[in-house]
This record gives sequence, structure tokens and C-alpha cells, in this order.
Amino acid sequence: MAGQPYLDLPPARVARGTVALPGSKSISNRVLLLAALAQGTTRIQGLLASDDTRVMLDGLAKLGVPLEPQDDGTLVVRGVGRFPERQAELFLGNAGTAFRSMTAALALMGGQYRLSGVPRMHERPIGDLVQALRDLGAQIDYLGNPGYPPLAIGPMGRLAERAVQVQGNVSSQFLTALLMAAPLALAGTARPLVIEVAGELISKPYIEITLNLMARFGVTVRREGWQRFVVPAGSAYVAPGLIQVEGDASSASYFLALGAIGGGPVRVTGAGADSIQGDIAFADTLQAMGARIERGPDWIQASGVRVAEGGRLAAFDADFNLIPDAAMTAAALALYADGPCRLRNIGSWRVKETDRIHAMQTELAKLGAQVESGADWLRVTPPAPGAWRDAHIGTWDDHRMAMCFSLAAFGPAAVRILDPGCVAKTFPDYFDVYAGLVHGPDTAARSTQASP
Repeated sequence: MAGQPYLDLPPARVARGTVALPGSKSISNRVLLLAALAQGTTRIQGLLASDDTRVMLDGLAKLGVPLEPQDDGTLVVRGVGRFPERQAELFLGNAGTAFRSMTAALALMGGQYRLSGVPRMHERPIGDLVQALRDLGAQIDYLGNPGYPPLAIGPMGRLAERAVQVQGNVSSQFLTALLMAAPLALAGTARPLVIEVAGELISKPYIEITLNLMARFGVTVRREGWQRFVVPAGSAYVAPGLIQVEGDASSASYFLALGAIGGGPVRVTGAGADSIQGDIAFADTLQAMGARIERGPDWIQASGVRVAEGGRLAAFDADFNLIPDAAMTAAALALYADGPCRLRNIGSWRVKETDRIHAMQTELAKLGAQVESGADWLRVTPPAPGAWRDAHIGTWDDHRMAMCFSLAAFGPAAVRILDPGCVAKTFPDYFDVYAGLVHGPDTAARSTQASP
């Protein structure tokens, strides 16, 4: 990675402090689309400022949605119901929440649209969603490899009268996209839209977020188990007036982990016991590893051992299907466990910003861990005393890789994070916040430019 920026992390010993979490990415992009599709005006507070929300905002602006930033950080969205611009080319970066949900909304609305992203987005599958939309009557063509973006969307045909099926075992974002776009297809009809899930639905908590937010905008979906969802006839979004975006529970995992390995206490605010996000359950994972967890309605606090002084976390063997993003933090914590750790049911990692199973195995091994993997699992044996190795950690253009491996600074090896700027996808000032919590012989991380 010659010629790219890097960050040398100073040796870390102790972590303590309080962090006000940035807004949830999952909630932010859902709320932006729902507010745009609603009748009336929505004032959004706590919206995440990041690459993923920027591409969603850029896309909505191109489609004719009035967006009015306020001096206090609130965003006013004047809902349009249906996008005024009937032709547009949208670039949606590597934001899966934006690409999948926008694909469904535009396809069921009809018009002439082209959607593209970064090269990695063109490697992330979307065929199951496209097939479901085609079954409903949408016109979508692949502009590159079948089953993958970029896409061309044409006029909507007659809405199919049967239930539509979507695969559930690749990405929950496919079902989320169909659910959020469904009211567009129901305009002028007198019947509900039934969505059936084929196979096992992964990442169910993200569907809970979707259903919760749709209800706040006036559309209550009837869920029959996890296999059948009924969107009522006549459904239409209505602006709730004011909506507050919760702090990001996935981002909370890194700071709670700091408390677990750096003594703590570390408290995160903005998401807590009342959160609608599934990743808030990562606190339970930490508790099972030996951390002390305290909770309030909108905060969580973690305290634990000091691994730099020989403390160890309890090893784990766990199913992480429900919290795949926070599971990456658990994989990094395996470096400090008292035995081998196994992460199961994480097959969705393969189709994220990078192949996270391969990337995590590669980078953990650089530090001296013994790592094995399969199609949907990872097994990490922590480095033995004296076996740690200095490492330049590749981040694979994946924000979560960079944030997870900041935890490696508590080990005895020198750690350099390559391309730390990739955190801009969801948390642009992550390393500044991290530096304010971590204490050691040298508390100032050094950012510089690598020599060619």
C-alpha cells in the first residue's frame, strides 16, 4: 500500500471515558428514504455525517427531494411521495443500505434510472432483489455481470397479483428494500402486498429496525414469523414531524471493547437498553467474555481486565448471525482470550465491503494469531506469549477492519493501520475519538504519509 496514508498506534494500556456516539448508519439511511417518500415534512436530528449518508443525500437531491440543513444540525426533508425527477444517473458508492433500498424504490416507482457504485459494489450480489422486483412487474437490466450492479431501471409494468418471494440467506437488505418500497407499488390498489422469505432469514434485527421505522412513518407491516410479511392495502408514508436518530450500536462495539480490555470504565451515550438496533446485544457478548456491563435507557458502560498487564478475556464459541457487524469486534478481541475462539454463522461477511472472513483471517495472522476459516465460520487462537509480531494492518477499503484493529494496540506488538481514512464511510473522526479514550506511554497517534 505504498503511497497511501497510515496511522501508527502507540502502545495502549488503559481506556476510560465517555463517547457520544455518531448517528446510526442503518437508521440514518432508512429515515432519509422514508422521509423523502412521505407526505409532509420531517425534521431529522442526529443524522450520521459519513460517506454512506452523503451518497444517499446526493441521490435524493438528484431525484428532486428538497433537503434543508439547519444551523443546529437538524435536516429538514420535505417529502415528495414520488420522486419528481423521472430520469437520473445515481452513484451510490459502496453503501449497501443506499443501493439496495434505492433500487427497489425506483423500480416500483417507474422511470428511467441508472445506478452504479465503486468497483466493490459491483462485486456485491443483488440478483435476489432484482428477481423479486422483476416478479412484481419491475423492469431492471444489468449493465455488467448478471446478478450484480450497475443497473438500469425502466418503467414499472402492471403489479403482479401474487405474493413475491425473496431469498433471505444472502443479505437482509434485500427484504428491507422490498418492505420500504412496497407502499409505492400499492398506490391505487385495493389489496395488500405479501412478501415471502425463501430459506433462512439472516440478520433479523435489521428487519426489526426497518419495521419499527416504517411504523413511525405510518405503515404497520404484519409479520407472520420470519417467513411472511404483509404490507396493508392503501399504505402510504406520512411524515412523523420530528425524528431522532439513535447513536450507532455497531460503532459502540469498539468503545465497549476498549472498556473490556483497557480496564475502563468506558461509557457510550446515544444508544442503550431502549435501542431498536440489534447490535446493542454485543454488550451481552462482552459480558459473557468477563466484562462488567451497566445499562441505562440511552447508555451502556463497560469495564474489564487490563490485557496489557496480563489480564485475559474468556474464550467463546458463539453464533453471530444476529449481529454480524459487531461480530468483527469480537474477532479482534479473540487476540486477548484465554483460549481459541470460534465465530459461527457469519457467511454474510463474504459479501460485505470486502470478504471479511478472508480479510480478518489475513490480518489477525499478521499479528501472530493462528486462524482457520470456512464458508461461514472463523476460528482464532490468540498469539502465545512471545509470539506476537509487529504488523502493518491492511484495511481492505473496509471501515470496520480499520476500527476493529485499533484494539490490537493493547498487545505487545507495534501496529500500523494502513489507509485509516476508510473510516469515513461511517465514522470519519473515529481515530480522534479513540485517542481521547486510550492512555499509554505515548497517547498521541501519529499520522503520516507512507514513502513510495
